[in-house]
Amino acid sequence: MDNEKELNSLKENLERAKSLKYRAEARLEQLKKQEEELINELKELGVEPKDLDSEIEKLTNEMNELLKEANRLLPLDLLEKK
Repeated sequence: MDNEKELNSLKENLERAKSLKYRAEARLEQLKKQEEELINELKELGVEPKDLDSEIEKLTNEMNELLKEANRLLPLDLLEKK
């Protein structure tokens, strides 16, 4: 490869790298805004981001208990086919 072709190739690669960098920076900014919005939503719901895992577990357990209670209260003998 002669020097001119190599120089052109380097220029093209540099332009592609710049383009990728700009896109990555834009995406990062978008993700930071999305993170901020989610954190604000959580706070509006009274949940701190650091407590999210335990809150999910608590709500899952509560839901399971309510489903058990609903099934217990259903009059299954009336629903069975005879």
